[in-house]
Amino acid sequence: MTNTIDWIVEQMDCYPQHEGEQDVVFTVHWRCNGSDGQYSGTAYGTQAIANDPQAPFTPYSDLTQSQVIGWVQSAMGAKGVADTEAVVAAQIETQKNPPVVSPPLPW
Repeated sequence: MTNTIDWIVEQMDCYPQHEGEQDVVFTVHWRCNGSDGQYSGTAYGTQAIANDPQAPFTPYSDLTQSQVIGWVQSAMGAKGVADTEAVVAAQIETQKNPPVVSPPLPW
Protein backbone atom coordinates (compact mmCIF):
# COMPACT_ATOMS: atom_id res chain seq x y z
CA MET A 1 0.00 0.00 0.00
CA THR A 2 0.94 3.63 -0.31
CA ASN A 3 1.09 5.98 2.66
CA THR A 4 -1.80 8.40 2.99
CA ILE A 5 -0.74 11.72 4.52
CA ASP A 6 -3.22 14.19 6.06
CA TRP A 7 -2.45 17.57 7.58
CA ILE A 8 -4.90 18.93 10.14
CA VAL A 9 -5.18 22.02 12.29
CA GLU A 10 -5.46 21.26 16.00
CA GLN A 11 -5.66 24.82 17.34
CA MET A 12 -4.97 28.43 16.39
CA ASP A 13 -3.68 31.17 18.68
CA CYS A 14 -4.96 34.66 17.89
CA TYR A 15 -4.57 38.26 18.89
CA PRO A 16 -8.04 39.45 19.96
CA GLN A 17 -7.34 42.80 18.23
CA HIS A 18 -4.49 43.50 15.81
CA GLU A 19 -4.13 46.30 13.29
CA GLY A 20 -7.86 46.97 13.25
CA GLU A 21 -8.88 43.32 12.81
CA GLN A 22 -10.29 40.77 15.28
CA ASP A 23 -9.03 37.28 16.06
CA VAL A 24 -5.84 37.52 14.00
CA VAL A 25 -4.05 34.16 13.81
CA PHE A 26 -0.36 34.22 14.75
CA THR A 27 0.36 30.57 15.64
CA VAL A 28 -1.09 27.36 14.23
CA HIS A 29 -0.86 24.04 16.05
CA TRP A 30 -0.83 21.34 13.38
CA ARG A 31 -0.66 17.58 13.09
CA CYS A 32 0.58 15.50 10.17
CA ASN A 33 -0.96 12.01 10.20
CA GLY A 34 0.03 9.15 7.96
CA SER A 35 -1.35 5.68 7.47
CA ASP A 36 -0.77 2.58 5.41
CA GLY A 37 -3.35 -0.04 6.23
CA GLN A 38 -2.96 -1.00 9.89
CA TYR A 39 0.18 1.12 10.36
CA SER A 40 0.18 4.79 11.28
CA GLY A 41 2.45 7.66 12.26
CA THR A 42 2.06 11.23 13.37
CA ALA A 43 3.98 14.45 13.86
CA TYR A 44 2.79 17.48 15.80
CA GLY A 45 4.11 21.00 15.81
CA THR A 46 3.40 24.70 15.88
CA GLN A 47 4.09 27.26 13.21
CA ALA A 48 4.29 31.01 13.60
CA ILE A 49 2.28 32.81 10.95
CA ALA A 50 3.47 36.20 9.70
CA ASN A 51 0.66 38.66 9.13
CA ASP A 52 1.06 40.48 5.83
CA PRO A 53 -0.76 43.82 6.08
CA GLN A 54 -0.79 43.99 2.26
CA ALA A 55 -2.68 40.68 1.89
CA PRO A 56 -6.47 40.62 2.14
CA PHE A 57 -7.65 39.71 5.64
CA THR A 58 -9.92 36.69 6.07
CA PRO A 59 -12.15 36.88 9.15
CA TYR A 60 -11.55 34.04 11.60
CA SER A 61 -15.04 32.61 11.07
CA ASP A 62 -14.38 32.37 7.31
CA LEU A 63 -11.05 30.52 7.53
CA THR A 64 -10.89 27.01 6.13
CA GLN A 65 -8.58 24.23 7.25
CA SER A 66 -7.18 24.08 3.72
CA GLN A 67 -6.31 27.80 3.79
CA VAL A 68 -4.62 27.56 7.19
CA ILE A 69 -2.66 24.42 6.22
CA GLY A 70 -1.52 26.40 3.17
CA TRP A 71 -0.19 29.12 5.49
CA VAL A 72 1.58 26.52 7.64
CA GLN A 73 3.20 24.73 4.74
CA SER A 74 4.21 27.98 3.07
CA ALA A 75 5.84 29.17 6.30
CA MET A 76 7.59 25.79 6.76
CA GLY A 77 8.86 25.74 3.20
CA ALA A 78 9.02 22.74 0.89
CA LYS A 79 11.92 21.18 2.81
CA GLY A 80 10.12 21.50 6.16
CA VAL A 81 6.99 19.87 4.75
CA ALA A 82 9.00 17.07 3.11
CA ASP A 83 11.01 16.47 6.30
CA THR A 84 7.83 16.25 8.39
CA GLU A 85 6.19 13.82 6.00
CA ALA A 86 9.41 11.76 5.93
CA VAL A 87 9.32 11.46 9.74
CA VAL A 88 5.76 10.14 9.55
CA ALA A 89 6.68 7.73 6.74
CA ALA A 90 9.66 6.48 8.78
CA GLN A 91 7.37 5.75 11.75
CA ILE A 92 5.14 3.67 9.47
CA GLU A 93 8.12 1.84 7.95
CA THR A 94 9.49 1.03 11.42
CA GLN A 95 6.16 -0.55 12.33
CA LYS A 96 6.16 -2.61 9.13
CA ASN A 97 9.79 -3.69 9.50
CA PRO A 98 10.83 -3.37 13.15
CA PRO A 99 14.59 -2.93 13.60
CA VAL A 100 14.40 -4.78 16.94
CA VAL A 101 12.12 -7.64 17.90
CA SER A 102 11.55 -9.62 21.09
CA PRO A 103 10.50 -13.13 20.11
CA PRO A 104 9.06 -15.41 22.77
CA LEU A 105 11.55 -17.33 24.86
CA PRO A 106 12.43 -20.65 23.24
CA TRP A 107 11.60 -22.77 26.25
